[in-house]
Amino acid sequence: MKFIHVSIITIGDELLIGQVTDTNSAWMAQALNQAGIAVSRRVAVGDDRESILKAVDEEMAAADIVLVTGGLGPTADDITKPLLCEYFGGRLVLDEGVLTHVKYLFDNVYRRPMSARNETQALVPDTCTVLHNAEGTAPGMWFEKNGRILVSMPGVPFEMKALMRTTVIPRLRERYMLPAIAHRTLLTAGIGESDLADRIQLFETALPAHIKLAYLPHYGMVRLRLSASGFDEAALAAEMDQQFAALQQQVADVLVTTRDESMQEAVARLLLEQNASMGTAESCTGGYIAHLITSMPGSSRYYKGSVVSYANEVKTGLLQVSPETLRLYGAVSEETVRQMAQGVLDHLHTDYALATSGIMGPDGGTPEKPVGTVWIAAGSRAGISTIRLKLRFDRARNIELAAFNALNFLRKCISEQSFSPTANSRA
Repeated sequence: MKFIHVSIITIGDELLIGQVTDTNSAWMAQALNQAGIAVSRRVAVGDDRESILKAVDEEMAAADIVLVTGGLGPTADDITKPLLCEYFGGRLVLDEGVLTHVKYLFDNVYRRPMSARNETQALVPDTCTVLHNAEGTAPGMWFEKNGRILVSMPGVPFEMKALMRTTVIPRLRERYMLPAIAHRTLLTAGIGESDLADRIQLFETALPAHIKLAYLPHYGMVRLRLSASGFDEAALAAEMDQQFAALQQQVADVLVTTRDESMQEAVARLLLEQNASMGTAESCTGGYIAHLITSMPGSSRYYKGSVVSYANEVKTGLLQVSPETLRLYGAVSEETVRQMAQGVLDHLHTDYALATSGIMGPDGGTPEKPVGTVWIAAGSRAGISTIRLKLRFDRARNIELAAFNALNFLRKCISEQSFSPTANSRA
């Protein structure tokens, strides 16, 4: 059976100058992958006729399906529709269904008069199948030529996503016999990408040709992903499970999670399993850890709050860090973060606490405590552990690395400590 290949073309000058980040193609690739459709290429072009024509021509020659987003608005720089009309040898005609929908949106949703410019949204090539865009005025368009398919969709993300979910992917499923695509992902921490590659070299070399291993480094962690596709879904799943188990054995000492989840999600899962709560005291990370945690839906079930104790008077006043500790050891010290964590346990009434204090740069370091020095404390009433980091990057990356390392340190503490719910636990 044939594997189907897709190319994605995103259109817009704003993408090329960095004014807007291309999130459309990433989302589309994920959605297609889940449906068993491999994305072979992603191309971004500006609002330029020759560039768009060249991209369409090249991708139509290389892929079974070409998905295009952008350039379908009512303004002069939106040239995708007339260009595709010409490419597929048609002419623009008025689609009454689209016109009725556009009028409905202006009368009932936008509640403003519809201009003649907006009426042009109802003009479509007579060589396409119109795809209803319930979320906006620009319809999707489905073209076929020489056994290949091109689908043009609006560049507005929520409009494109709705069309993909409700129409494009279901139509592709009807048209093609799609393979199963399987992924197995784990997350490691505390080992660099090159060292990890050396460690699992024999495993990677022995993988069957249809199973690929990807390295995805991110802030001191490396995600390893096994990917494969095939038409026998059960056999593929069994083979992937076997290979994934072997990979886990190779990295057991640096393994964070065997799920495709972030560090904060791994911590959240452990807390929810224990029906336990946590809080944070952040100095050098400035609330970034709290941001990572609260960016996840449902975090109120286990996260009570944070004290961003940037100034020493906040450390002493709210977290009850001893002034004598600060005088003898300084704010960036093992003794201080230990007391900060204890302050979280005592005053936020949590089961677990996480505290950070450090020097993020570019200045503020000393010979004894250079820029990049970070102390982390994590634990519960059963015991608080500490660790020191020596980071070497710019301020922004030092903050991010400190936050992810802190969460990983807390994860280890939660996993290793024998915990039973106390009066502080969530009911």
